[in-house]
Amino acid sequence: MKLKSATLVTLGFIVVAAGTLYLNRINILHYSLGWYTDIKHPRESYRPVQWMDGPAQTASTSPRLPNVIIILADDLGINDVSTNGGGYTRLGAATPNIDSIARDGVNFVEGYSGAAVCTVSRAALLTGRYPWRFGVEFTPLPGAMARVVAKLNTEADQLHPTILNEERITEMKDFDDLGMPASEVTIAEVLKQRGYHNIHIGKWHLGSTKDMRPNNQGFDESLFMESGLYLPQDSPDVVNSKQDFDPIDKFLWPNMRFGVSYNGGKWFEPNKYLTDYFTDEAVTAIKKNRHRPFFMYLAHWGVHTPLQASKADYDALSGIKDHRQRVYAAMVRSIDRSVGRILQTLREQGLDDNTLVIFSSDNGAPGYIGLPEVNRPYRGWKLTHFQGGIRVPYMAKWPGHITPGQRYAQSVSNIDMLPTIAAATGAALPTGRSIDGVNLLPFLGSQPATQAQRPLFWRDGDYRAVLYQGWKLISSELPKKDWLFNLQTDPTEKTNLAVLQPEKLRELKLILQQHHASMPASLWPSLVAAPIYIDKTLDQPRDKNDEYTYWAN
Repeated sequence: MKLKSATLVTLGFIVVAAGTLYLNRINILHYSLGWYTDIKHPRESYRPVQWMDGPAQTASTSPRLPNVIIILADDLGINDVSTNGGGYTRLGAATPNIDSIARDGVNFVEGYSGAAVCTVSRAALLTGRYPWRFGVEFTPLPGAMARVVAKLNTEADQLHPTILNEERITEMKDFDDLGMPASEVTIAEVLKQRGYHNIHIGKWHLGSTKDMRPNNQGFDESLFMESGLYLPQDSPDVVNSKQDFDPIDKFLWPNMRFGVSYNGGKWFEPNKYLTDYFTDEAVTAIKKNRHRPFFMYLAHWGVHTPLQASKADYDALSGIKDHRQRVYAAMVRSIDRSVGRILQTLREQGLDDNTLVIFSSDNGAPGYIGLPEVNRPYRGWKLTHFQGGIRVPYMAKWPGHITPGQRYAQSVSNIDMLPTIAAATGAALPTGRSIDGVNLLPFLGSQPATQAQRPLFWRDGDYRAVLYQGWKLISSELPKKDWLFNLQTDPTEKTNLAVLQPEKLRELKLILQQHHASMPASLWPSLVAAPIYIDKTLDQPRDKNDEYTYWAN
């Protein structure tokens, strides 16, 4: 009898525990990635990076090959940079260092990212190719994040629900296995043939297996951002801004950690605010390599969420009264300071005249941070193919080769970086594959050629866009709709001409169809499709008349 009672008590306990787990399944998923990270990747305390030593003196060969530095911000809106007429200049957070690249070189005023989201855009930048040519079409999400985001987003928006494909989650490869195939040839691999020492610092987001990490993609050294905090949340040196209206933000805070690794080693914690830490290490690496040609890909996490500012930057902007805007402006300030320190180091090391410096952002700023000014005057956000999602700050300087003070008006994309850098360094382009970008140098010198018109494409599943000869078509299956704009007369995409210009609509639809006809399937499927409101930030009330598109992850 006692045994039977004990069994019943045990069964009852199991039932209660199972019921409790079920009722709290979303909360468990909400924290599960962070718990898993703590177990699999415990962080060691800070240690200095032992960058490889370059030669003690410059080789006597002449002329010396140019150094190349790409500084890439994350989610930086076109209106965040004061050289484009916006930014936070009047509020004390101008971007004079970023602006100086345009002043001393060229501002690509029609500069575009290769995609409206990070993984796809970064793959485009590093390969000079449309990433859907090699199956990189969606940004990977951990399954737990997809479930939580879908649940919370649907609760918040009853007009257009978020769509979650549970079946695909169970079939999906591990998050670390999703990225750019090792068979793709990167800028670093192109420069290897010319004897360059290649350095990656910061975000990668193109896969975390050994085959897909930077060290297997042409980089000799990689200081790899392993998670997503700028500082621990409770650090006295950080000021946080949490957006309770954003499901992605609510997932990031409990799951992101403060950690990096060097050349695939164990995770360790940086010794200061992440943007400043990456900059310190970039400065050290430049000094180590001052006597040999080097390529540096400095891929900042700023200004991506979670919104965390260094306390010093936050305190410097006391004139900004809105807390969220002040944190964000402080983050922009830190990126600009980073650019200034890189440029100053080049001058101090006597490398300024022989270094091609390119600055850009991986895509436009998102609406989910709740700051409506970031992409003005353009409509749309990150995750959309409207101008706000794909128009980015984009500028370059190379003394003696790029005429200073240019405002280049033709449309350019980050797919143009690889062929431009290859031409600057005398490297051969990769063979056996289509290179979609073009070498921009002939258009930027003292006697510039004229760039031929060409179509530019964007793709996210069945949500696609093309820009050609000043006309832009955005075509969507969910909702089933076409937007057609004449950007020459309507640069901010206010008037949809799809009904009024049927011939132009057919022409651009045919161009889209021909481009995508031979593309392979994505290497991994989309897990979640979420509505993105084109003209409203995520914290603003929506109604049935608001225009929207769906973004597939």
